[in-house]
Amino acid sequence: MLFKKILIANRGEIALRVIRACKELGIQTVAVYSSADTDSLHVRFADEAVCIGPPPSYESYLDIPRLISAAEITNADAIHPGYGFLAENSHFADITESCDMQFIGPPASIIDKMGNKALAKATMKKAKVPTIPGSEGVLSSIQDAKQIASSIGYPVMVKASAGGGGRGMRMVQNDEEMELAYQAAQSEAISAFGNGALYLEKFMEKPRHIEVQILGDNYGNIITLGERECSIQRKHQKLIEESPSPAVNDGLRKKIVAAALKGAKAAGYRSAGTIEFLLNQDGKFYFMEMNTRIQVEHPVTETVYCLDLIKNQIRIAAGEKLDISNKLRMRGHAIECRINAEDPDRNFAPSPGTITDFHLPGGFGIRVDTHAYAQYVIPPYYDSLIAKVITHGKTRQESLVRMERALEEFVIEGIKTTIPLHLRILKNERFQNGDFDINFMDSFLNNEMDQTED
Repeated sequence: MLFKKILIANRGEIALRVIRACKELGIQTVAVYSSADTDSLHVRFADEAVCIGPPPSYESYLDIPRLISAAEITNADAIHPGYGFLAENSHFADITESCDMQFIGPPASIIDKMGNKALAKATMKKAKVPTIPGSEGVLSSIQDAKQIASSIGYPVMVKASAGGGGRGMRMVQNDEEMELAYQAAQSEAISAFGNGALYLEKFMEKPRHIEVQILGDNYGNIITLGERECSIQRKHQKLIEESPSPAVNDGLRKKIVAAALKGAKAAGYRSAGTIEFLLNQDGKFYFMEMNTRIQVEHPVTETVYCLDLIKNQIRIAAGEKLDISNKLRMRGHAIECRINAEDPDRNFAPSPGTITDFHLPGGFGIRVDTHAYAQYVIPPYYDSLIAKVITHGKTRQESLVRMERALEEFVIEGIKTTIPLHLRILKNERFQNGDFDINFMDSFLNNEMDQTED
């Protein structure tokens, strides 16, 4: 039996996305919002809305007691965490369950297991999923790090075990750099995650970032939904994603998907999740991490598989079995551009403020997920993502042409956005040819800077 009422413990476009799925399932919704988000569309379109505090996240969207209180006073029987904030917080999942509400995500034990990067790697290694050479677990000391680095060869990456988003991460070229890098990564990890544990991996020179979407139910059924290409990123933050990857052929896809399936089964995974890999130029791939939540880029998978991931996530949490009777297949090609309220010409400085004019692109094969509108005020307190443009075509080329048209039609005035940057990336020959890796944006931006100086 599906839930009667779901509280969405998030904001912005993902909160609105969950509300839309709930409405189609006949489930009532509760929006929570800080005083800075009073006029956000997720507040307007939910059945009920509860203000949970002032603008700072730690006093609102990260305040577990306030979220649980909002769920209790509105008689919600489930909580959807969206992505970011508390989506991968096992304590929040535990508290939700202990208050007789369903957490729409994996159990706390799985969040803990996969959130600990060293433990996740050990789990994958045991399941014979290819892993990047490095430490077997967390590092015990700087000397330990040096010994392992010497055995596998420099350069290496020192990473926060509880990390993500590029924080608590340092590249090390030799023994002389290790001490400073180790201490810096540890300090940043403690500040960001409250956990200074580090692990070490071999640094890969020019890999691609490839991830596999999975869905698992409570009965041991797990399905994989192809791969997403996520190599276009800046400072470990993704800008453009697509499915399928231009670097993955049918043979390689079968191997990557099979590895992801083995990994998900080894983790005993339930709900929507993603297993991420680094893919070398020689076609070898290695497990990087697992995200135990729905991801920002989930629409590209939904588009090519014609499958609503949020609805399935809710049904799984309600105890329904996955329908695995029909073999899902990929249809065409989808691309997503994340539109941020940032000024790329000023080192991506945030650009909060009032949107004075707002016109969405349309036409065949265009989808836009956004919570913004004309006269909406972008607050300065949160992530700068304001919209996601997704295009679909029979081929990658058709999807690219549609994306260029869509971005040219997309009017956002009053603030700076990354739309002009996306248009320049789309026109880049290397990007058009699918010839890129995770270092693409560094060289792209450096080339733009050189041309400006000339």
